[in-house]
Amino acid sequence: MKKYLKLLRLEQWVKNLFVFVPLFFSGNITNVDLLTKSIFAFVIFSFTASVVYILNDYNDIEADRKHPEKRRRPLASGAISKSKALGILTALIIADIALVCIAQLYFHEPLWKFSAIIAAYFVMNLAYTFKLKHIPIIDIFIIALGFVFRVLAGGYITGIKISEWAILLTFLLALVLAIGKRRGELINAQVSGKTRRALDGYNVQFADITLSISVTLAIVCYLMFTLSPEVQERFHERVFYTVIFVVFAFLRYLQQTLVYNRTESPTKIVYRDRYIQITLVLWVAAFLIQIYFKK
Repeated sequence: MKKYLKLLRLEQWVKNLFVFVPLFFSGNITNVDLLTKSIFAFVIFSFTASVVYILNDYNDIEADRKHPEKRRRPLASGAISKSKALGILTALIIADIALVCIAQLYFHEPLWKFSAIIAAYFVMNLAYTFKLKHIPIIDIFIIALGFVFRVLAGGYITGIKISEWAILLTFLLALVLAIGKRRGELINAQVSGKTRRALDGYNVQFADITLSISVTLAIVCYLMFTLSPEVQERFHERVFYTVIFVVFAFLRYLQQTLVYNRTESPTKIVYRDRYIQITLVLWVAAFLIQIYFKK
Protein backbone atom coordinates (compact mmCIF):
# COMPACT_ATOMS: atom_id res chain seq x y z
CA MET A 1 0.00 0.00 0.00
CA LYS A 2 2.89 2.31 0.80
CA LYS A 3 4.22 2.26 -2.76
CA TYR A 4 0.81 3.27 -4.15
CA LEU A 5 0.54 6.16 -1.70
CA LYS A 6 4.04 7.17 -2.75
CA LEU A 7 2.97 7.06 -6.39
CA LEU A 8 0.10 9.44 -5.57
CA ARG A 9 2.58 11.60 -3.60
CA LEU A 10 0.16 11.83 -0.72
CA GLU A 11 2.53 14.07 1.25
CA GLN A 12 2.24 16.69 -1.51
CA TRP A 13 -1.51 16.98 -0.93
CA VAL A 14 -0.69 19.49 1.82
CA LYS A 15 -0.26 22.03 -1.02
CA ASN A 16 -3.94 21.65 -1.84
CA LEU A 17 -4.90 23.12 1.53
CA PHE A 18 -4.62 26.43 -0.33
CA VAL A 19 -8.18 25.80 -1.57
CA PHE A 20 -9.30 26.65 1.99
CA VAL A 21 -7.65 30.10 1.90
CA PRO A 22 -10.76 32.01 0.66
CA LEU A 23 -12.97 30.23 3.21
CA PHE A 24 -10.60 30.86 6.12
CA PHE A 25 -9.90 34.53 5.46
CA SER A 26 -13.53 35.35 4.70
CA GLY A 27 -14.47 34.25 8.22
CA ASN A 28 -16.71 31.44 6.95
CA ILE A 29 -14.79 28.42 8.21
CA THR A 30 -17.73 27.52 10.48
CA ASN A 31 -20.21 27.61 7.58
CA VAL A 32 -20.94 23.90 7.06
CA ASP A 33 -22.18 24.31 3.47
CA LEU A 34 -19.12 26.29 2.35
CA LEU A 35 -16.78 24.02 4.31
CA THR A 36 -18.26 20.97 2.53
CA LYS A 37 -17.71 22.66 -0.83
CA SER A 38 -14.09 23.40 0.09
CA ILE A 39 -13.56 19.77 1.10
CA PHE A 40 -14.91 18.67 -2.29
CA ALA A 41 -12.48 21.12 -3.92
CA PHE A 42 -9.59 19.74 -1.86
CA VAL A 43 -10.30 16.12 -2.82
CA ILE A 44 -10.87 16.90 -6.51
CA PHE A 45 -7.73 19.03 -6.72
CA SER A 46 -5.72 16.37 -4.89
CA PHE A 47 -6.82 13.67 -7.34
CA THR A 48 -5.98 15.96 -10.27
CA ALA A 49 -2.56 16.72 -8.80
CA SER A 50 -1.88 13.00 -8.36
CA VAL A 51 -2.76 12.41 -12.02
CA VAL A 52 -0.16 15.04 -12.92
CA TYR A 53 2.43 13.44 -10.61
CA ILE A 54 1.88 10.01 -12.16
CA LEU A 55 2.15 11.42 -15.69
CA ASN A 56 5.34 13.23 -14.71
CA ASP A 57 6.89 10.10 -13.17
CA TYR A 58 5.82 8.02 -16.17
CA ASN A 59 7.44 10.49 -18.56
CA ASP A 60 10.64 10.80 -16.49
CA ILE A 61 11.33 7.15 -15.64
CA GLU A 62 14.75 7.04 -17.30
CA ALA A 63 15.86 10.42 -15.95
CA ASP A 64 14.63 9.57 -12.44
CA ARG A 65 16.68 6.36 -12.41
CA LYS A 66 19.84 8.51 -12.65
CA HIS A 67 18.78 10.75 -9.75
CA PRO A 68 20.06 9.89 -6.22
CA GLU A 69 16.61 10.33 -4.64
CA LYS A 70 14.07 10.11 -7.47
CA ARG A 71 15.30 6.63 -8.42
CA ARG A 72 13.40 5.37 -5.36
CA ARG A 73 10.06 6.48 -6.83
CA PRO A 74 7.70 3.55 -7.52
CA LEU A 75 7.87 3.78 -11.33
CA ALA A 76 11.61 4.47 -11.55
CA SER A 77 12.44 1.66 -9.11
CA GLY A 78 10.06 -0.79 -10.78
CA ALA A 79 7.97 -1.23 -7.63
CA ILE A 80 4.89 -0.40 -9.71
CA SER A 81 4.55 -1.35 -13.38
CA LYS A 82 3.68 1.13 -16.11
CA SER A 83 0.36 -0.58 -16.79
CA LYS A 84 -0.70 -0.40 -13.14
CA ALA A 85 0.28 3.28 -12.99
CA LEU A 86 -1.83 4.03 -16.08
CA GLY A 87 -4.72 2.12 -14.53
CA ILE A 88 -4.53 4.19 -11.34
CA LEU A 89 -4.27 7.37 -13.42
CA THR A 90 -7.42 6.46 -15.37
CA ALA A 91 -9.30 5.65 -12.16
CA LEU A 92 -8.35 9.04 -10.69
CA ILE A 93 -9.60 10.90 -13.79
CA ILE A 94 -12.92 9.00 -13.64
CA ALA A 95 -13.17 9.74 -9.90
CA ASP A 96 -12.54 13.46 -10.56
CA ILE A 97 -15.30 13.66 -13.17
CA ALA A 98 -17.68 11.72 -10.92
CA LEU A 99 -16.95 13.98 -7.92
CA VAL A 100 -17.59 17.14 -9.95
CA CYS A 101 -20.95 15.70 -11.11
CA ILE A 102 -21.85 14.64 -7.56
CA ALA A 103 -20.93 18.10 -6.25
CA GLN A 104 -23.15 19.79 -8.83
CA LEU A 105 -26.09 17.56 -7.90
CA TYR A 106 -25.48 17.86 -4.17
CA PHE A 107 -25.16 21.65 -4.13
CA HIS A 108 -27.81 22.20 -6.84
CA GLU A 109 -25.67 24.68 -8.75
CA PRO A 110 -23.37 24.66 -11.79
CA LEU A 111 -19.66 24.55 -11.03
CA TRP A 112 -18.38 25.55 -14.45
CA LYS A 113 -15.87 28.13 -13.14
CA PHE A 114 -14.44 25.61 -10.69
CA SER A 115 -14.37 22.91 -13.40
CA ALA A 116 -12.63 25.33 -15.77
CA ILE A 117 -9.90 25.99 -13.20
CA ILE A 118 -9.36 22.25 -12.67
CA ALA A 119 -9.19 21.72 -16.44
CA ALA A 120 -6.82 24.68 -16.88
CA TYR A 121 -4.57 23.36 -14.10
CA PHE A 122 -4.49 19.94 -15.73
CA VAL A 123 -3.74 21.30 -19.24
CA MET A 124 -1.07 23.66 -17.90
CA ASN A 125 0.64 20.80 -16.11
CA LEU A 126 0.41 18.58 -19.18
CA ALA A 127 2.33 21.27 -21.05
CA TYR A 128 4.72 21.51 -18.10
CA THR A 129 5.33 17.75 -17.99
CA PHE A 130 6.07 17.31 -21.69
CA LYS A 131 7.70 20.64 -22.61
CA LEU A 132 7.61 23.70 -20.35
CA LYS A 133 9.49 22.20 -17.40
CA HIS A 134 12.58 22.26 -19.59
CA ILE A 135 12.39 26.05 -20.10
CA PRO A 136 14.15 28.01 -17.32
CA ILE A 137 12.11 30.62 -15.40
CA ILE A 138 8.89 29.56 -17.17
CA ASP A 139 9.10 26.31 -15.21
CA ILE A 140 9.07 28.01 -11.79
CA PHE A 141 6.34 30.42 -12.88
CA ILE A 142 4.09 27.49 -13.78
CA ILE A 143 4.71 25.93 -10.37
CA ALA A 144 3.75 29.23 -8.72
CA LEU A 145 0.64 29.58 -10.88
CA GLY A 146 -0.43 26.13 -9.74
CA PHE A 147 -0.83 27.48 -6.20
CA VAL A 148 -2.81 30.45 -7.49
CA PHE A 149 -5.13 28.00 -9.27
CA ARG A 150 -5.69 26.23 -5.94
CA VAL A 151 -6.83 29.47 -4.31
CA LEU A 152 -9.04 30.30 -7.29
CA ALA A 153 -10.61 26.82 -7.14
CA GLY A 154 -11.48 27.36 -3.48
CA GLY A 155 -13.00 30.74 -4.27
CA TYR A 156 -15.03 29.60 -7.28
CA ILE A 157 -16.56 26.54 -5.63
CA THR A 158 -17.66 28.56 -2.58
CA GLY A 159 -18.57 31.75 -4.42
CA ILE A 160 -16.25 33.77 -2.16
CA LYS A 161 -14.59 36.74 -3.85
CA ILE A 162 -10.81 36.42 -3.90
CA SER A 163 -8.81 39.56 -3.20
CA GLU A 164 -5.85 40.67 -5.27
CA TRP A 165 -3.75 40.40 -2.13
CA ALA A 166 -4.52 36.68 -1.77
CA ILE A 167 -3.52 36.02 -5.38
CA LEU A 168 -0.32 38.08 -5.20
CA LEU A 169 0.84 36.69 -1.86
CA THR A 170 0.12 33.12 -2.94
CA PHE A 171 2.07 33.59 -6.17
CA LEU A 172 5.11 35.08 -4.38
CA LEU A 173 5.14 32.41 -1.67
CA ALA A 174 4.94 29.66 -4.29
CA LEU A 175 7.69 31.34 -6.32
CA VAL A 176 9.97 31.27 -3.28
CA LEU A 177 9.30 27.55 -2.81
CA ALA A 178 9.85 26.81 -6.53
CA ILE A 179 13.20 28.65 -6.60
CA GLY A 180 14.26 26.90 -3.40
CA LYS A 181 13.47 23.56 -5.02
CA ARG A 182 15.57 24.39 -8.09
CA ARG A 183 18.44 25.48 -5.87
CA GLY A 184 18.35 22.13 -4.09
CA GLU A 185 18.46 20.36 -7.45
CA LEU A 186 21.48 22.45 -8.45
CA ILE A 187 23.34 21.45 -5.27
CA ASN A 188 22.56 17.79 -5.91
CA ALA A 189 23.58 18.17 -9.56
CA GLN A 190 27.08 19.26 -8.49
CA VAL A 191 27.53 15.81 -7.00
CA SER A 192 25.57 13.50 -9.31
CA GLY A 193 25.35 15.50 -12.55
CA LYS A 194 22.40 17.48 -13.91
CA THR A 195 19.19 15.52 -14.23
CA ARG A 196 16.91 18.30 -15.49
CA ARG A 197 17.38 20.26 -18.72
CA ALA A 198 15.98 23.45 -17.19
CA LEU A 199 18.93 23.51 -14.78
CA ASP A 200 21.09 24.64 -17.69
CA GLY A 201 19.41 28.04 -17.31
CA TYR A 202 20.22 28.31 -13.59
CA ASN A 203 23.22 28.35 -11.31
CA VAL A 204 23.50 28.58 -7.54
CA GLN A 205 24.36 32.29 -7.58
CA PHE A 206 21.32 33.10 -9.75
CA ALA A 207 19.10 30.96 -7.52
CA ASP A 208 20.39 32.72 -4.38
CA ILE A 209 19.74 36.18 -5.87
CA THR A 210 16.25 35.35 -7.18
CA LEU A 211 15.38 33.60 -3.91
CA SER A 212 16.41 36.69 -1.92
CA ILE A 213 14.47 39.01 -4.27
CA SER A 214 11.35 36.84 -4.09
CA VAL A 215 11.47 36.62 -0.28
CA THR A 216 11.91 40.39 -0.05
CA LEU A 217 8.95 40.99 -2.38
CA ALA A 218 6.80 38.55 -0.41
CA ILE A 219 7.59 40.21 2.94
CA VAL A 220 7.04 43.75 1.58
CA CYS A 221 3.79 42.64 -0.07
CA TYR A 222 2.58 41.04 3.17
CA LEU A 223 3.49 44.19 5.11
CA MET A 224 1.49 46.33 2.68
CA PHE A 225 -1.37 43.84 2.97
CA THR A 226 -1.51 44.18 6.77
CA LEU A 227 -1.34 47.99 6.58
CA SER A 228 -4.04 48.41 3.94
CA PRO A 229 -7.19 50.08 5.36
CA GLU A 230 -9.60 47.40 4.08
CA VAL A 231 -7.60 44.61 5.74
CA GLN A 232 -7.32 46.43 9.07
CA GLU A 233 -11.04 47.14 8.97
CA ARG A 234 -11.96 43.53 8.14
CA PHE A 235 -9.71 41.95 10.76
CA HIS A 236 -8.18 44.25 13.36
CA GLU A 237 -5.44 46.86 13.29
CA ARG A 238 -3.30 44.43 15.29
CA VAL A 239 -3.08 42.23 12.17
CA PHE A 240 0.14 44.16 11.52
CA TYR A 241 1.93 42.16 14.22
CA THR A 242 1.51 38.91 12.27
CA VAL A 243 4.39 40.19 10.11
CA ILE A 244 6.69 38.88 12.87
CA PHE A 245 5.68 35.28 12.14
CA VAL A 246 6.02 35.74 8.38
CA VAL A 247 9.51 37.27 8.61
CA PHE A 248 10.67 34.56 11.01
CA ALA A 249 9.35 31.75 8.79
CA PHE A 250 11.04 33.17 5.69
CA LEU A 251 14.35 33.74 7.50
CA ARG A 252 14.25 30.20 8.89
CA TYR A 253 13.59 28.84 5.40
CA LEU A 254 16.49 30.90 3.98
CA GLN A 255 18.73 29.62 6.79
CA GLN A 256 17.83 26.01 6.01
CA THR A 257 18.40 26.61 2.29
CA LEU A 258 21.42 28.94 2.15
CA VAL A 259 23.31 28.16 5.37
CA TYR A 260 22.63 24.45 5.91
CA ASN A 261 22.19 23.67 2.20
CA ARG A 262 19.06 21.58 2.73
CA THR A 263 18.45 20.17 -0.72
CA GLU A 264 15.13 18.43 -0.12
CA SER A 265 11.91 19.92 -1.47
CA PRO A 266 10.37 22.86 0.45
CA THR A 267 7.44 20.61 1.41
CA LYS A 268 9.82 18.22 3.19
CA ILE A 269 11.50 21.11 4.99
CA VAL A 270 8.11 22.25 6.31
CA TYR A 271 7.31 18.67 7.39
CA ARG A 272 10.60 18.30 9.26
CA ASP A 273 11.41 21.73 10.67
CA ARG A 274 9.78 22.32 14.07
CA TYR A 275 10.52 26.05 14.06
CA ILE A 276 8.62 26.63 10.81
CA GLN A 277 5.77 24.38 11.98
CA ILE A 278 5.38 26.27 15.28
CA THR A 279 5.53 29.61 13.47
CA LEU A 280 2.81 28.54 11.03
CA VAL A 281 0.59 27.35 13.91
CA LEU A 282 1.06 30.68 15.72
CA TRP A 283 0.33 32.63 12.52
CA VAL A 284 -2.89 30.68 11.90
CA ALA A 285 -3.89 31.07 15.56
CA ALA A 286 -3.33 34.83 15.36
CA PHE A 287 -5.67 35.09 12.37
CA LEU A 288 -8.22 32.79 13.98
CA ILE A 289 -8.40 35.15 16.94
CA GLN A 290 -8.60 38.27 14.77
CA ILE A 291 -11.20 36.84 12.37
CA TYR A 292 -13.44 34.80 14.63
CA PHE A 293 -12.91 36.51 17.98
CA LYS A 294 -12.47 40.07 16.77
CA LYS A 295 -14.37 41.67 19.65
